[in-house]
Amino acid sequence: MKNSAAVKVRSGRSLERRLKDNWQLYLLLLVPVVITIIYKYGPMYGIQIAFRDFKPSRGITGSKWVGLDWFVRFFTSPNCARMIKNTVLLSLYSLLWSFPVPIILALALNQLRFKGLKRTVQTVLYAPHFISTMIICGMIRIFLSPSGGLINLLLGTNIDFLSESGMFRTIYIASGIWQEAGWGAIIYMATLSTVDTSLYEAAKVDGASVFQRILHIDIPELLPMAILQLILSASNLMNVGFEKVFLLQTDLNKATSDIIAVYVYEQGILNAKYSYSTAIGLFNTLVNIALLFIVTRIARKVADYRFI
Repeated sequence: MKNSAAVKVRSGRSLERRLKDNWQLYLLLLVPVVITIIYKYGPMYGIQIAFRDFKPSRGITGSKWVGLDWFVRFFTSPNCARMIKNTVLLSLYSLLWSFPVPIILALALNQLRFKGLKRTVQTVLYAPHFISTMIICGMIRIFLSPSGGLINLLLGTNIDFLSESGMFRTIYIASGIWQEAGWGAIIYMATLSTVDTSLYEAAKVDGASVFQRILHIDIPELLPMAILQLILSASNLMNVGFEKVFLLQTDLNKATSDIIAVYVYEQGILNAKYSYSTAIGLFNTLVNIALLFIVTRIARKVADYRFI
């Protein structure tokens, strides 16, 4: 008991000393903490709208409490299963195809020894990230146009790709890789820049090939960062990019493009069904939270990785 009390007193003194020595840093840290509390945790008060028949004239607390009625309505709607399926598949396929590409690009760029060429390639790869989603969708529609579109000219066909429901996921994922892969490689390039160059020199002396150096030096260094990125990506599995889907959606491809985010927009903004759309959004968030815990636990077991 005496030892534990002494440890508590000692830790309290050390904390007080750190606060006195670094009070400027803690003061700077206070700003983002307060902003996060106000703009992230404060609005959580409005979650109760999902359990009420919200009327703006009555306010949140004045609206009638209806419990889980809105959730039941969503799960019993005719398109519920299709929307959940499309959301999960579109996100899962995007993750499976898009996740490895930045890692491969970073490994390839790390092998370039000519700085001028390396900078030029990086600039070309980063540029699509800065193009707005609306412009990207306009470019996609032009490239895939059945009359004079680049893809149809190359293939010698006259296909309206955006009207084919079976092509929507491929178009969405491929355009996403083109737009974000180069930008996503930055964090892996930064990780590789911290690798001790003596490891490469020792590997060369031992006769290791380029592939062997990548396999035994680069990939182990990238593994912790890759797992962290995987956890963050999996936690947003249900958050499909609303803007691109909405702008590329047509009546003919709704079989695969009808997702939860678009439905929430239609019900909440266009139809003013605030409680109903909030309930759907809350369900979406709860699924993401569950996926975050699941993926974190799997990462700990498979890669012996600790998420801090």
